[in-house]
Amino acid sequence: MPGDAARPEAGPVPEGTRESVPFETPDVYGAYPRLPDEQLDRLTQHGRRRAADAGDVLIREGEPCETFYVVLSGSVAIVEGYGTPGERLLRVHGPGRFIGELGLLNGQVAFYTAVVRDPGEILALSMDQLRELVTRDSLLGDVVLRACLGRRALLVGQGAGFRIIGSRYSPDTRRLREFAARNRLPHRWIDLETDEEAEALLRRFGVGPEQTPLVIWRGTTLLRNPSNAELARFIGLPSLPSGNGRGDLLIVGSGPAGLAAAVNAASEGLGTTVVEVLATGGQAGTSSRIENCFGFPSGISGAELTERAVLQAEKFGARISIPAEAARLERRDGHYAVGFADGTEITARSVVLATGARYRRLHVPGIEPLEGASVHYSATVYEAQQCRTDPVAVVGGGNSAGQAVLFLAGYAPQVLLLVRGPSLEAHMSRYLIDQIEGHPQVRVLLHTEITEALGDKVLEALTTVDHRTGEHHRLAVRALFVFTGADPHTDWLSGALALDARGFVLTGAEAQACSVPELWQGQGRDCLTLETSLPGVFAAGDVRSGSVKRVASAVGEGAMSIHYVHRHLRHPAAPGDTDRSPQTRPKESAWLG
Repeated sequence: MPGDAARPEAGPVPEGTRESVPFETPDVYGAYPRLPDEQLDRLTQHGRRRAADAGDVLIREGEPCETFYVVLSGSVAIVEGYGTPGERLLRVHGPGRFIGELGLLNGQVAFYTAVVRDPGEILALSMDQLRELVTRDSLLGDVVLRACLGRRALLVGQGAGFRIIGSRYSPDTRRLREFAARNRLPHRWIDLETDEEAEALLRRFGVGPEQTPLVIWRGTTLLRNPSNAELARFIGLPSLPSGNGRGDLLIVGSGPAGLAAAVNAASEGLGTTVVEVLATGGQAGTSSRIENCFGFPSGISGAELTERAVLQAEKFGARISIPAEAARLERRDGHYAVGFADGTEITARSVVLATGARYRRLHVPGIEPLEGASVHYSATVYEAQQCRTDPVAVVGGGNSAGQAVLFLAGYAPQVLLLVRGPSLEAHMSRYLIDQIEGHPQVRVLLHTEITEALGDKVLEALTTVDHRTGEHHRLAVRALFVFTGADPHTDWLSGALALDARGFVLTGAEAQACSVPELWQGQGRDCLTLETSLPGVFAAGDVRSGSVKRVASAVGEGAMSIHYVHRHLRHPAAPGDTDRSPQTRPKESAWLG
């Protein structure tokens, strides 16, 4: 039907004209469903019908999305930069379609403006009305969730949202780009050195190149080198709760283990807060496709798995705050206080540590100045889009390296996989090995180690050595992706609880052996399986010593940790510390899972 197909390349529609918009196009993301009559009837019983005149603005870019709109007749245009010289038509919705994307569900501001194009009638529901409806209609909830996730992916791919202007050689530019990419925020980077648009924008705002990086939105709002926290608040990411109430559980880290713990804890009635230093999802959130995750036979991207888990945790009332960098942990009056780098503090009756691990940096001559510009420690669509014309290299022999290779092979003309060992079988799953060995654009170099990175500002080549022959080679590649093992995020815990020689958190019998006997005698029990050397503090996922470094394992440990949290909360440590375990009734402060 006219007005329903995507036109990301279209410009503004002049007043008084009608642009020819194609009929239906394939909806590969499930992002633009047309609601059937029975679902429209059900929505109509709960919402408010009203007339919509041409030019009415339903959702405004940069403002929170608080209403769920359904088009009953006429059409609604989705526009980026509405009313500015750079106005761009992204989509037109006709009858039977609803307005909104992921920001509608998680409280972020809108990354577009929704304006009535052809007059007609719309249906408006408050978010509370929508939540109440979908709790009774899971099919409708699934349709809305899938569409909102797909629309966010399309917005990211279209480069909608805010602009980051800065040099690829600037650490602050790289920091802002990483924060935006990892949090899946629609944006576009404008390279100060190569993009002609950069000079025009700098002149328009009256700033010089030395004042970059800048964040520009809607053509009017300018942030000069904002911190991650400032950008997060600007977009509407949730901040730390005000005050310092004593909650039931604080989860530090929001990878698969942390999010699984949050879903289980909040659904069982525990007052749950999750804090994260950079972005939800952890290392798994940067994976292009996870194919060995239980329940997803065709695989799922790390971004979608993360977004689904975040919505599910919020559905039951968990609070997730980004960015919040934990800096200290101390026991206080039978509770635990976690202090943060910005001086704030949260106190809780129990803590789950799920901070995961970060990929180990590669230490070879010449590599440090190139990090962030053409040497990367993750492989997301943002890095991949810079690799369309030249060969790239991936170093590492595990699943993360294998997933990155296959993902990058969809962009770069050739991908070289550099592995120190004699084969891929030692650390990589068979399904990945089979795909890599059969891919025409992938070349595997075994027994190979990087000795130097060459290039002045950007990578031009790598020198390597073959440990079998001792021969040195020069590989002409323009980007390097590093996945060479991981180090835990535990610097802030040193001295607070027991760690192993590599810095991973000890749990169970090993942790108890590092504690004074009187500590556990006072508890009247032994250290629980996932418990650390501090009673009531648990560790799950990659940060735990001896854990299996797989998504499914992390999810299992995160869920299991809540079983032990309940056991701890029901077992008072001293007279007067009474059991204040909450009722195990799920909360419903948000709505989708």
